[in-house]
Amino acid sequence: MIESWSAAIAPFTVATLALVLPGAVIVVAGWGVRRLSLWFFAPALSLAVLAVASVLAGAVGLRWGPLPIVIVTVLIAAIAASIRLLWVRDAPSAPPLRVTLTTAAAFIAAIAAIIIQLMTVFGRPENISQTFDAIVHLNTIRYAMDTANASAFHIGATSDIAFYPNAWHALVTLSGLVSGSSVPVAVNAANIAIGAVAWPASVIALSLTTLGNRMAVGIAAAALSTGFGAFPILLFDFGVLYPNATAYAVLPAGLAAVWMLLRAADWGDAIRTTALLLLLIVGLGLAHPNAFLALYAMGAAVVLMFLLMRAIDGASRRVWLTNSAIALLILLVGAGLWRFSRTGWDMSRWGPWQSTAQAFGEAVLISPRSYPVTLLTAALLIAGLIAIARRPRQGLFALPFAVASFMFILVSGTPVEFLLREMVTNPWYNDSFRLAALLPVAGIPVAVFGVVFVADASARKLRAGTPLRAGVTAAAAVVLFSVAVGPNVSGAIAQAQVAYRLDPSAALLTSDEAALLERLDDETPDDALIAGSPWTGTSLAYALAGRDVVELHVFGSRNADEIYVDEHLRDIDKDPRVCNAVRALGVSHVLDFGTQNVFNRDDAAADRAGIQNLAPGEHLELVDSQGDARLFQVVGC
Repeated sequence: MIESWSAAIAPFTVATLALVLPGAVIVVAGWGVRRLSLWFFAPALSLAVLAVASVLAGAVGLRWGPLPIVIVTVLIAAIAASIRLLWVRDAPSAPPLRVTLTTAAAFIAAIAAIIIQLMTVFGRPENISQTFDAIVHLNTIRYAMDTANASAFHIGATSDIAFYPNAWHALVTLSGLVSGSSVPVAVNAANIAIGAVAWPASVIALSLTTLGNRMAVGIAAAALSTGFGAFPILLFDFGVLYPNATAYAVLPAGLAAVWMLLRAADWGDAIRTTALLLLLIVGLGLAHPNAFLALYAMGAAVVLMFLLMRAIDGASRRVWLTNSAIALLILLVGAGLWRFSRTGWDMSRWGPWQSTAQAFGEAVLISPRSYPVTLLTAALLIAGLIAIARRPRQGLFALPFAVASFMFILVSGTPVEFLLREMVTNPWYNDSFRLAALLPVAGIPVAVFGVVFVADASARKLRAGTPLRAGVTAAAAVVLFSVAVGPNVSGAIAQAQVAYRLDPSAALLTSDEAALLERLDDETPDDALIAGSPWTGTSLAYALAGRDVVELHVFGSRNADEIYVDEHLRDIDKDPRVCNAVRALGVSHVLDFGTQNVFNRDDAAADRAGIQNLAPGEHLELVDSQGDARLFQVVGC
């Protein structure tokens, strides 16, 4: 399997560098090199740079590539350096070298573990997700690569949307353009970089920021980022939700920035941290808006509790009034955001699938969708919750987990008619998968705290600096990383593999259909326009073979001629109107992939029945076939 992935090395390298270098430059400019936790903000900052740069490049007519990234990085780094020089006077001390080295080593181990996990899920670098949303995402990447434009105001054209979150598309498009790889390989390589680099880095950033620069924290955060099937594997399986996965991968860094702002040493530090948070918010919003809403909900819980604790400690009327006003503003803004972000019934009719009690158990153990429980992660989560219960004032960092659990319980374990469910989870389309993926994002620091709790208890029995203590630490690290192969992850991998399996019975694109698409370059001219049911692999002729198709997605708008062809093409030899419609559209070829469709339902493609199960005739000449997949040329119209 490893050898087959050689084609992904170049796009993975491009994606990784794009996720590391811009953010690293900004961190050095704004904070220097001494703060360990800030280095792990680099992927989140880089993603924001990519999203913003691609929008600006599209606005001024600059081709998408490294140049816009360099320009935006330099500008933001200059602003960060200016804030640091003008307003910040701190000179932070560097953490002990052993903490830096062990955290870096653990991060590298996490990268390796997640790379293997995702390679196992995808199977081969050229495999595609056999899911509904893959149609629009793959075609969008092809469109962005063809036009060298990954702007959020451009890529939605493939599905008739004026604005579409573009951070993921910007990264994948860059990876494909620079490396010269195909769309599927660029997609899988970039997704591995997101899951294996951005995700563990952001988890480490959050854990170090909230729990301190400790060896146990760095190792545990890296290890536990590999140990939950709910993220990143789940969102690379269901949907497929690539933009959401990208946003959630860097969401922990956003939470870390909120925490940093509450702990700002002075006004200068507060200004710098506010700028950091605003940039991350922009990045999250351009990755997926509901990730920003998640940040707001979780961050608001932390801020509100912080204000309450400060008011109680201050016990003055002025403090109470000030904090009450701030709290009211946070709540009002939140209400406005939730009202503005509501989705329609056609997109949010997902119902619950379990009882409230079951949902509670899955949330606490971060084992949604009936994934098997890994005993070690469960034990660490429980240890963390016990430690927080013993020292509740130190458990402010656990509030995001409470918020994520609450939303997951609501969406998966309460009735559709429950008003609170609709009010809270509608911006996530009332989709339990999207909210399940938030559980590791917010819950890992709790499990890390459980590790710290156990480590502190063990340390009291072992003298510092002894070989025994060093050996115990190394052994503990190995044990912690065993969660990467635990049943929770292995169960998620087994489920996700089905979505990427290329065989004769695949839902969206079968192996026969894929083979036929590979031959389109030889069998059709460059300017060919292909008709066919978008419910099938026909819709991917553009993404995979570079041939224009009439319908790029199931839900794209159709004119009268397109509708008539979809309903009556099989009657082309006896209905002159069909020929007229074909001629008006400019259709030169037809792909007939039968009635097998992405939803695996016979009735799903009923509105395209007239363009399926075709037969050669006067106006349809059979050009090629493989299995049940057939390519026709339109003649005589």
